[in-house]
Amino acid sequence: DPEAGRQAQLVQQAIDQKVDGIAVTLATPDALKDVLKKAEDAGIPVVSLNAGESVSAQLGAFTHFGSNEQLAGEAVGTKLAAQGFKHPVCVIQQQGHVGLEARCAGVKAKVPGTEILYVDGKDMTSVQSTATAKLQAAKDADVIIGLGAPITLTLLKSVTDASSSAKVASFDLNADLAQKIVDGAVIFTVDQQPWLQGYMSVDALWQAKRGGFKLGGGQPVLTGPTIVDKSNASDVLKFAQQGVR
Repeated sequence: DPEAGRQAQLVQQAIDQKVDGIAVTLATPDALKDVLKKAEDAGIPVVSLNAGESVSAQLGAFTHFGSNEQLAGEAVGTKLAAQGFKHPVCVIQQQGHVGLEARCAGVKAKVPGTEILYVDGKDMTSVQSTATAKLQAAKDADVIIGLGAPITLTLLKSVTDASSSAKVASFDLNADLAQKIVDGAVIFTVDQQPWLQGYMSVDALWQAKRGGFKLGGGQPVLTGPTIVDKSNASDVLKFAQQGVR
């Protein structure tokens, strides 16, 4: 559930049902710390995935499956810098989301001219108009970065609406975005392989139950960053169409 309070309620319901394990994403860790302490007190093993690597252990998870978002951002920034980009616009669709903020911080660490643009990710019409206005105002913007496939696909429309020469880059992946990379409309994306995160999280909890196994040695298990660009997008596309990338 995208609402932090509702997510905490869902975790509480799982505790009440005496489940064998809980896999949870920690996009808003402050909203979950109390209920995860209850899970720990109840002896329910917890793993985190996708977001919240930096706080996973302190909130009681025995490991985290995901991409280091700062590292992913730096990978994007390094690739952009190598291609000569100097003025990226990094679009954050949920202010305060620790993973999204870290992604843009990583980009900015490698390309200091990066600007942050906050949009309302729940309203794609607003995303499109806000990004269009930014591109019209920031004539030196040479690349705009979406932090998720649906956002990036909307930013393509903004570039057209603004008659901007800015290129488009992305984080994350779906089949439509993979096709845009194949077509050359998006220059690249960084994939954190979320299908794999979910699979490994459930498997880790199962192994903890069946044999007391604990993966990760107390450290996160990284599933990214993995660059998808013109050189490998065609290979990735077939898996994205199957829903596993």
